[in-house]
Amino acid sequence: FSCAIPPRPIGGPRMLRAARIGAPLGLRRWCAPGGGSVQMAVRENLAAVQAAVEKAALVRAESMKESVPPPVRLVAVSKTKPVEALKEAYDAGQRHFGENYVQEIIDKAPQMPEDTQWHFIGHLQGNKVGALVKGVPTLACLETIDSEKLARNLDKAWGAAYPDRRLRVMVQVNSSGEESKNGLDAAEVVPLCRAIVDECKSLELAGLMTIGAPDYSGCRGEDFELLHKCRSELATALGVEIDSLELSMGMSSDYENAIRHGSTSVRVGSSIFGAR
Repeated sequence: FSCAIPPRPIGGPRMLRAARIGAPLGLRRWCAPGGGSVQMAVRENLAAVQAAVEKAALVRAESMKESVPPPVRLVAVSKTKPVEALKEAYDAGQRHFGENYVQEIIDKAPQMPEDTQWHFIGHLQGNKVGALVKGVPTLACLETIDSEKLARNLDKAWGAAYPDRRLRVMVQVNSSGEESKNGLDAAEVVPLCRAIVDECKSLELAGLMTIGAPDYSGCRGEDFELLHKCRSELATALGVEIDSLELSMGMSSDYENAIRHGSTSVRVGSSIFGAR
């Protein structure tokens, strides 16, 4: 197998994808720029991100005068990446993976070990709920609930397929107010979450999720602060401990800042697998 770089590379400058046309995801081969090892690239990138997560958590602990840094989950976002790349991350110790598209997660899930923890982080249409539930029995969390109708449909489908265990879900909040983003306004969070807790017995409310505005990768953090406020109000409304509700916020461009603002779960893709 040759790692020669084609004249017009596909997939971005950091990681080049060489796929046989028509080959299934699990059979695609990658090579790093200059013929380097994909295994080495993924492992090194993953280690660098893990170190950055730990450092940001330590900064957060120091700012809150806590002796122990809070645990932060790293979800490796693998959309458009071949299963081969996911397996390299898995072999390096990564267990939580995130996907944005229903068909892609359905294709990949059977090719990964059973202890892989799948997170669905894309917009879920009602007509695809059944396919997702049946196709990914190892689904660990669905992070993008944005309506009571979707919650009820998911509750019904999951309860019918897996009556012995609940599915963890997060409610997505549009903290930036951008029309291009899905999610609820802050004022809508408590009513939807209350409906999930009271009426969707096959679902377990895990917390809140948001996608910050693109320019929040630096020192700003208004989006993250808003989600933090939403969590405080939600905990009071539900009568639960605030730490029992997770905050999924932060991606490749802003995950360190998100952790410093209290994120308990970050979704990182290109910093691990390279640009799409």
